[in-house]
Amino acid sequence: MASDGPTDSTRTLDAREIDGEPFGDIMAALEELPAEGTLELVNSFEPEPLYGVLDDRGFAHETERVADDEVRVYISRAE
Repeated sequence: MASDGPTDSTRTLDAREIDGEPFGDIMAALEELPAEGTLELVNSFEPEPLYGVLDDRGFAHETERVADDEVRVYISRAE
């Protein structure tokens, strides 16, 4: 799912820039995601509790650890 760079159907949400709990922002971004789109979620840790919610709501994800303090989760609609 990872690519050489963002495309028109890729949206990025950096949870590190959100004050407080980012769950609402993540869900809002997923609601606005185009059918073939991907949300690139950037975080300082792996958001493991989010994975079950994504599965329940029909999303697939791939996780990439970029650095010790940076994790990127690529989220798209499950096929």
